[in-house]
Amino acid sequence: MPEMNFHIRWPDGTPERCYSPSLVIKDYLTPGESYGLDDFLARSRTALSIASERVKARYGHPCSLALGQLARIEAAAKRFSNAPEPRVTVEAFDE
Repeated sequence: MPEMNFHIRWPDGTPERCYSPSLVIKDYLTPGESYGLDDFLARSRTALSIASERVKARYGHPCSLALGQLARIEAAAKRFSNAPEPRVTVEAFDE
């Protein structure tokens, strides 16, 4: 399966490189776009869950790397839950 990394910038300016085992992330996030925190979380959950299910369909088990990435995104997002209108920027994709 084609895997890729995507680079984001959290509301406080902290960059992070994230992993997806599938190119499906391109259907949910766009480089150069800034998303409200809740929207970014929903898009990430959907895309990484689909990616994990694709791995499961092909190899018989969910993708622990995709699920781990989602857990890290959700944990990091909690830091900004009380910020006024927090936004996450998608900076780039690496294939």
